[in-house]
Amino acid sequence: MFSRREFLMASVAAAAVAGPGLVGSWSRAMAQQAISEDDLLSFDATGNVTLVHITDIHAQLKPLYFREPSINLGVGEVTGLPPHVTGKDFLELYNIEPGTPHAYALTSEDFVSLARTYGMMGGLDRCATVIKSIRAERGDDNVLLLDGGDTWQGSYTSLKTEGADMVEVMNALKPDAMTGHWEFTYGADRVTELVDSLPFAFLGGNIYDAEWNEPAFEAYRIFDKGGVRVAVIGQAFPYTPIANPRWMFPNWSFGIREEDVVANVAAAREEGADVVVLLSHNGFDVDRKLASRVDGIDVILTGHTHDALPEPVIVNDTLVIASGSNGKFISRVDLDVRDGAVQGYKYKLIPIFSDVITPDAEVSALIDKVREPYEAELSRVLGKTDSLLYRRGNFNGTFDDLICDALISERDADIALSPGFRWGTSLLPGQSITVEDLHNATSMTYPSAYRSMMTGSTLKDIIEDVADNLFNTDPYYQQGGDMVRVGGMGYRINVHERMGSRISDMTLLKTGEPIEADKEYAVAGWASVNEGTEGPAIWDVVESYLAKNPVVQLKENTSVIVDA
Repeated sequence: MFSRREFLMASVAAAAVAGPGLVGSWSRAMAQQAISEDDLLSFDATGNVTLVHITDIHAQLKPLYFREPSINLGVGEVTGLPPHVTGKDFLELYNIEPGTPHAYALTSEDFVSLARTYGMMGGLDRCATVIKSIRAERGDDNVLLLDGGDTWQGSYTSLKTEGADMVEVMNALKPDAMTGHWEFTYGADRVTELVDSLPFAFLGGNIYDAEWNEPAFEAYRIFDKGGVRVAVIGQAFPYTPIANPRWMFPNWSFGIREEDVVANVAAAREEGADVVVLLSHNGFDVDRKLASRVDGIDVILTGHTHDALPEPVIVNDTLVIASGSNGKFISRVDLDVRDGAVQGYKYKLIPIFSDVITPDAEVSALIDKVREPYEAELSRVLGKTDSLLYRRGNFNGTFDDLICDALISERDADIALSPGFRWGTSLLPGQSITVEDLHNATSMTYPSAYRSMMTGSTLKDIIEDVADNLFNTDPYYQQGGDMVRVGGMGYRINVHERMGSRISDMTLLKTGEPIEADKEYAVAGWASVNEGTEGPAIWDVVESYLAKNPVVQLKENTSVIVDA
């Protein structure tokens, strides 16, 4: 476990001076004085190999706010285990003082107050500073920088450049390898073009050419670092053709392919690998199960589920490491490798406090360059929010409440559905809503906002299916994302029931009447995986709504009752 002294040395002393009731009201200047770049980067180095991990950046080049979930439920054997611990329980589990910088970075507790105290997080120019510092300390020949994927999608500029902005900036960070998920939504031709241009490895041992049933990408690569042979096996998101449109990459098949992981571990060991690392986009619970079933993996650098944990979870002698999302954190793992095996390790989850870490000048200039053609549109103001806008959480998020309100109003619908994506940044009360902010929550290659008639029975089937993807007790059947967000309708969910029995008490909110199985309702939604979906882009729908409702004031969403 990290100590508070190592993590942010001065925060406890400052809290003692301020008093427990005043921590959240420190001025920004006081907060900055309590945190130093040296504190954030300090590390008691060990061993001969360093792994640096960043994942799920979602095309966020600049500092941002990102609220961690207040609800992240686990089911079955993982009930109550990290990462399914949030808020005060998380603080208690990891012995973190409320109101401190790491409480702000890692939980949703007192988020608005602490965000105003400690400021934004992330920014790839700040990440560059951290990465260069580690390389300078350890030496380039001893460090591997590994990117867990979901890097090229999630912003206005990444959409406009089809990922080229992110490729250019990430190339400046000099990763050694990456894997993918949302990258594939640019389509097979574009992905192939970008992958072929990369000066580092794009790894996906679980992706096959569907026609020839042979690997479509390099499965693993062995690196010589610190006198040690380190094998990095790539694992792309296994359910990409289900969670995203299959028609965009029809000739590639995906899957967990546990037997291939076993084979790749064995092959790497036969080639002399002293260390085996799985660079994974499976999601945390899938990787926890995989680690329990596959021997010989030393470290799993997990991604997809956006979890940030200050300690590794150790399963079957495998370190499972979760490095958060949106550039908020970078993981550093030092490995002591002797006699062909890992003898020890030290770990630190480094929070990227944007006001504290000095931006790297080279990368900062590059970010400005790739954004410059779009700056006028990025900064165009669409409205203002008096409510905290965020997405992440198992059942709803206020940004999706706004999107659902827009869909119901602009598409003349009874009910709205917004997909439970985990990407999307946050806005504090009082902030303007810009085009960039809206695209941070909606920017994708299949944005059409459909309107169709659905029976109550169909609606229940949809919600039951999503619930099973999230709450199936076998992690290998969890296909990613949070619950679909619902506007205009309420329901009750028991996450521990079986498929088909989790959802009950579906209610049309505008009338208070139960949803009838055989009755049809006008339903609006977006991000359908079906080819040929028609309708305006979701960002146009929300912009039109904001033009008529320029100040966002959201009531607390109590439409989903959770029996957990």
